[in-house]
Amino acid sequence: MASLLCLSLLAAAAAATSPGRLVPFDLLYADGVRAYLARDWPRAAELLQRALHSYAGLRAARRACRASCAREEPFPGGPGRWEAALLGPVLRRAGCLQQCLGRRLRPAPSAHRASRAVRRDFQRREPYNYLQVAFFKLKRLDQAVSAAHTFFVANPQHLQMREDIEKYRRMSGVKADSFQDLEATPHWEAYETGVQHYDADEYLQAVARLEESLSEALSALEECRALCEGPWEDEDEEEKMQPGLYEAIAAHYIQVLKCRQQCVLEIATKPGRISATEDFIPSHLDLLQFAYSQVGNQTQAAECAASYLLFYPTDEPMLEKMKQYRTELGEDAAVTARQSIQHYVQRSLMEKKLIYYAVEHLGETFNDPDLWTPDELIPENLKEKYREDQEKQKQETLDVEEREKRGPLPFEGIAVTMDSQQMNGTQRVVFDRVLTESECKDLLRLTKAAGEAGDGYRARRSPHTPHERFEGLTVLKAMQLAQNGDVEWRDAKLLLQASEKSRQIIESYFTPGKKLHFSFTHLVCRTAIDGEQEGRMDLSHPVHADNCLLDPEGQECWKEPPAYVYRDYSGILYLNDDFQGGGLFFTEMDTVTVTAEVRPKCGRLVAFSSGKENPHGVWAVGRGRRCAIALWYTHSQEHAEQERVKAEELMEQRAAEQDKPDGDKHQGTDRSGRSSSEPRAPSRAARPAEQRQKPGLDRKQHPKVLRARDEF
Repeated sequence: MASLLCLSLLAAAAAATSPGRLVPFDLLYADGVRAYLARDWPRAAELLQRALHSYAGLRAARRACRASCAREEPFPGGPGRWEAALLGPVLRRAGCLQQCLGRRLRPAPSAHRASRAVRRDFQRREPYNYLQVAFFKLKRLDQAVSAAHTFFVANPQHLQMREDIEKYRRMSGVKADSFQDLEATPHWEAYETGVQHYDADEYLQAVARLEESLSEALSALEECRALCEGPWEDEDEEEKMQPGLYEAIAAHYIQVLKCRQQCVLEIATKPGRISATEDFIPSHLDLLQFAYSQVGNQTQAAECAASYLLFYPTDEPMLEKMKQYRTELGEDAAVTARQSIQHYVQRSLMEKKLIYYAVEHLGETFNDPDLWTPDELIPENLKEKYREDQEKQKQETLDVEEREKRGPLPFEGIAVTMDSQQMNGTQRVVFDRVLTESECKDLLRLTKAAGEAGDGYRARRSPHTPHERFEGLTVLKAMQLAQNGDVEWRDAKLLLQASEKSRQIIESYFTPGKKLHFSFTHLVCRTAIDGEQEGRMDLSHPVHADNCLLDPEGQECWKEPPAYVYRDYSGILYLNDDFQGGGLFFTEMDTVTVTAEVRPKCGRLVAFSSGKENPHGVWAVGRGRRCAIALWYTHSQEHAEQERVKAEELMEQRAAEQDKPDGDKHQGTDRSGRSSSEPRAPSRAARPAEQRQKPGLDRKQHPKVLRARDEF
């Protein structure tokens, strides 16, 4: 069924380019979504499929017409006045395009100018997200699976689709070959297969697939470039003075050139990834020249080397190989770069030259997608700016190194494992070695008492999921238990010390010189309930922010009750890792696009600002027991944790009793008979002089009565 859907899409795309009425895809898409929301599954499936057909037909019509008109109305290269030599053919080309598109896109091509938001949905394959549900409701499982897989390939961080894919895999009626990408790009499949053969030293197979990939990539590049010649896209929607004839032509032309230049990034970015593969076209030639040399085809190897040198003419290793190939082939052998690569490089350099002229004289901006752009092509004033940026970046690197030499953290032995850049966000950091293995064990012993004592959650075994049992302990409750002899004073005091140590680390890293107060401290454990993990799809803690109410649909986070709006920073100090799942993850504001993950382990402290910039959740604990100290901090002294003040008073009373003469010590040891002495807390080092970052927004969750929501 999935293959039939794929064939029908291709057939409809071909049919859509023939004369006849083509309904605009954005209208079909809107009607399809309305039918989907109305749970009219047959109509939703029909309309969404037709929308995809129309979208494919529109693109095919534009490609065909632009290629056809380029042949029918070529631009003359001879001399003549500018208007006659250029604008005459431009007008004839425009007329050709209008007639061609008019025949293919009846009633009028202008009806197909969809909004940028709708086009973005199609680029992100959103229709397949709707389609898979519609097909599922219609019990057309194979088509549902293909649609779901097609969407998931381009959106691998989409949590809901990830769960849906897993459900489909467990269904008995689903075939393995139904998981196919209906929008697969041929060059990526060939490229990855070719690289696999290359890595396995299977050079004959590698050559075949890499040549196929290079050919398909260059073809995809041409298709992308043709689509750049579309309507003018005004990034600034506000009203402004309209440009004159020459300025308008220049602005639109430069926009087209920049679009064409970015096409290499489009074909070099695998669906579902954010970053493009660097030097995608040159890398093909580099791999091919080596593979050809390994199978004894020195002529082709030399041709690929010569082609590679068009991009990097001073590359020493390749020049050496080129000299070797010439020696092996004979000095009389004609070795030239491939014609297709010569054309590609010459055309790209011509476009870059025009773009950089516009950057220098017309105030344009340009992010060059290529690493191989010759230095002499870049205007001198831009080179100076580039050098200044490089110098600034170098100085910043030196500043960071110098700061690290000074030791920005108030305790020795603690390592910054990941910073904001490595975690793809802002105001995020992971520290390791905050606690020793022995300290983790002592605090885990304390959690056993927490499991027996509970912690004010109205007898609910978990505030977030029925699949886990929740146990919690506040610092005040720990001190009261120690006072009653139910836990050791040493362990209760360690809870105070560990949380205070974490506070000093986070304060020195994020807000040196600006006091952070405890807002709430909570020692918590979550245990997977045996027999209730089968088919589980929920999270241990849903995605949220810590000082505002997250609104994924509106892409906003509201700082209003019942959120704890006064919270500025959050932290989790992990005590163990002998369980399955339970990792922390950060997302975008949509709550589904995962940007970073943190695996728990003893002594690891993850800290982050509490606002909308850091939505986060916790994966389900599938097996075992996960324990950690959850920490929230505030700059507002009036919102400081009062229970902690009382807990510290109890500890001071205990210390005072320990200082009395032996005859007055009625409670010198706890009920277990173990001494309450413990190692001294590490001394605080000087705070760093430089401030890393200002705290971002913060979040609040619910009133104190609903404190369960605080647990990570």
